[in-house]
Amino acid sequence: MKKNFGKQTFLYPMPVFIIATYDENGNANAMNAAWGGVHDTNQIGICIAPEHKTAENLLKRKAFTVSIADVANVVACDYVGIISGNDEPDKLKKAGFTVSASSFVDAPVINELPMCLECELVSYDVKTGCMVGNIINVSAEESVLTDDKIDPAKLEPITYDPVNHTYRKLGEIVGKAFSDGKQIK
Repeated sequence: MKKNFGKQTFLYPMPVFIIATYDENGNANAMNAAWGGVHDTNQIGICIAPEHKTAENLLKRKAFTVSIADVANVVACDYVGIISGNDEPDKLKKAGFTVSASSFVDAPVINELPMCLECELVSYDVKTGCMVGNIINVSAEESVLTDDKIDPAKLEPITYDPVNHTYRKLGEIVGKAFSDGKQIK
């Protein structure tokens, strides 16, 4: 028998995104956001409350990057989520993160996080906090590649567990997409 939990924001897996932007003076900022995913072909959708420094920045610069939080950087990734850029302008440095300018959009790339989506803002709804961005480029460090493809086992992305307020490492391969279901035919 299933237990009912009522109206909740429980979903598995919930990705952990580190969104980075520049402010009006070119200073980099980043935040941790777990409410997002693929929006449409070559688009990402993320919910960011309008009071975040990141929301202010992306509306001004019309660009952002989304790095995938990983096991190696879980403490720093959590830190940029619990400290506001409105209160701590140097939070990237305090987290131990450094940045490089994206070659594709007007936003910073966090050097320590091995996978990054470089995006241009399509829309942002101040009432709902829903943002959509076009993915202009995806980059990944060679250290997380196998046969020139991103290897999740090497990337070690984390997922947010909204029920227990923990981060979890994604697990092992359990099947082959677009293939295993053919057994039922």
